[in-house]
Amino acid sequence: MKKPVLLVVHQQHSDPGRIGLRLRTMGYPLHICRHACGDPLPESLDDYSGVIIFGGPMSANDDHEDFIRNEIDFTPKAIESGAPFLGVCLGAQIMARAYGGAVSEHPEGQVEIGYYPVRATQAGETFFPKEMRIFQWHREGFELPDCATLLATGDQYRNQAIGVGPNGIGIQFHPEVTEQMNRRWLIGGAHRLESPGAQQPDAHHAGRAEHDPFVDRWVDEFLACWLSTDQRGG
Repeated sequence: MKKPVLLVVHQQHSDPGRIGLRLRTMGYPLHICRHACGDPLPESLDDYSGVIIFGGPMSANDDHEDFIRNEIDFTPKAIESGAPFLGVCLGAQIMARAYGGAVSEHPEGQVEIGYYPVRATQAGETFFPKEMRIFQWHREGFELPDCATLLATGDQYRNQAIGVGPNGIGIQFHPEVTEQMNRRWLIGGAHRLESPGAQQPDAHHAGRAEHDPFVDRWVDEFLACWLSTDQRGG
């Protein structure tokens, strides 16, 4: 039996969405850790096939929150263990901070909320297509840490995906978001749609209809490739 994948989420009702569904389909049990709500992070990843830190409405700069500081400390340990590590949006920003990269808002206040192009660099072609439009929901981005490799780029926020070592990946975008999650976020985060650069609901729905079939096919390939980066042997 395959070892579970550790999924670190940040709210009581957070949903790992399509990533969770696809991991289950691939035969991986899921261990959901709501560390922001009091669940402890594991001391070791020996019992896990990999770890994913998901997004959330908080900032990676919220150092007053114990769970943010803990996850920043946890991230290098997870990557250095050799286990596959994936940071999604907030998780990628935590990863960047853990390795010395700053996290900040766009200098012109631009956000990415909706479907935006992401382009693989030469170093990122193993994981990402040459170009795809994929769902985003963020108002902060991250600098490229000195030890990191840029794997994918974008227009408003250049650093869209980074790698640290052979087994650590951080992505600014949200492949996990299903149509139901998208609609829920549009309702709960409606005030965010007033920000510069945010796409309005009709554009979200049109973007999903046009671009998500490709993303839906790509996710399986991406997860399999990510899980194959395990450096622990055996």
